[in-house]
Amino acid sequence: MTPRQGGVSRRWSALALSGLAAGVLTGVPPAQAADSGPVPAACPAGLTARAACYTGQDANGAPYAIALPERWNGSLVVHAHGGPDLGDASDPARSTDDLARWSVMVEEGYAWAGSSYRRGGYGTRMAAADTENVRRLFVSAFGRPRKTYVHGQSWGGDVAAKVVETYAAPRGPYDGALLTSGVLAGGSRGYDYRVDLRVVYQYYCRNLPRPTEPQYPLWQGLRPGSTLTTAGLRARLQECTGYASAPRDRTALQQRNLDDILAVTGIPERTLESHLRFSVFTFRDIVHERLGDRNPFSDEGVRYTGSHDDTALNTGVERFSADPTARRDLSYDSDLTGRVSIPVLTLHAIGDPTAFVEHEAAYRAALRGFHRDKYLVQTFTSETEHSELSDAEYAGSLAALDAWVRTGRKPTARSIAGSCASFDRTYGTGCFYRPGFRPSSYASRVQARPGGLRWPAMTARQERAWSRIEGVGIAP
Repeated sequence: MTPRQGGVSRRWSALALSGLAAGVLTGVPPAQAADSGPVPAACPAGLTARAACYTGQDANGAPYAIALPERWNGSLVVHAHGGPDLGDASDPARSTDDLARWSVMVEEGYAWAGSSYRRGGYGTRMAAADTENVRRLFVSAFGRPRKTYVHGQSWGGDVAAKVVETYAAPRGPYDGALLTSGVLAGGSRGYDYRVDLRVVYQYYCRNLPRPTEPQYPLWQGLRPGSTLTTAGLRARLQECTGYASAPRDRTALQQRNLDDILAVTGIPERTLESHLRFSVFTFRDIVHERLGDRNPFSDEGVRYTGSHDDTALNTGVERFSADPTARRDLSYDSDLTGRVSIPVLTLHAIGDPTAFVEHEAAYRAALRGFHRDKYLVQTFTSETEHSELSDAEYAGSLAALDAWVRTGRKPTARSIAGSCASFDRTYGTGCFYRPGFRPSSYASRVQARPGGLRWPAMTARQERAWSRIEGVGIAP
């Protein structure tokens, strides 16, 4: 589809042409003073000669990337990336890589701005603030867009949903939100299946830690000072389950361990390693780096089923309860109240092996709990990937959201599916919508902890009360 009316101002076009040597989007932006303003940079290959691109760093040290189409339609998409990426420092390439990944939005005529966030590690409110900051930087440099949409992918879906609840008040700067493959159950419940994986894995494998190694409670992810690497983790997973081997090359014990772990947790075999990495390395970040070694997780009250011996499993699996203040801080940082006042459109693959499609049921329940589900339209596709959905679907979703905002006419899953073919004539990536699909409850896929069946996980009243507590949440 050809981008619509408008164009990049001559001043910024000239600046881009004269300053391409200042930075290259496919690499790390050049060193510059904090909040120095956008610096011209070369665009990703797919956008060469179709947009002017810029990089910069905001006042908090968060790198960002911006793209302005040559035929700009006057509106802006502010992007929140997934992850979280771990480590103390932010990766400047993250925002530029995401620009290349979602260049379809620029090809559709929208300006695009994305932050890499000020640091690595967990922090949903921090990431939401950095996303809002890059919007303000765009406005300062290029003027106020006609419409502004926030897009979030994966954990970035939670970040973007937090942007909606925090910054998108009526007559605020955001007009709509597109949440794709979102981790929308929030932090206090959205990782329970990884808590289950962590304890079930250790029951069967007993190598994380080994009996000969220093012991630690599994909710820590890893003990402080551990030097375990992702390669080391893969080796232990292979040792226990033979997951990387053909079934004929696994021992009988490896196959039984693998079968039991998958059956009990419901995690797909092809993403077993990535979920285990999260339950080890990201849990370590959450517990040690963000919550001062307090435990936000629990598996009390969970009855594990599906193994070859459920009685032995439930007798032997490690049990623990959350520290109430740690759970509060994780909830305040990342749970959603459902307080929405702008149109929100979601897109999710039914076979998503990472952020299960039941996250969408949790989000709808949260909005319904705040009586705001009238602002929500959810769409689902028969795809089986987490991060790479069809460009035709991304383009059609954005167009549907834009039309909803401009006309006030709420689309349906069926109308969005019906319009996809016109976008696919341009992108040729296919349309896989299932407009009649509705996900089952979150508890149908993830075992609820006591009190975990009511949504939202954090009420607006709780959020207000907690906001008055000094130091609540996760520090930026």
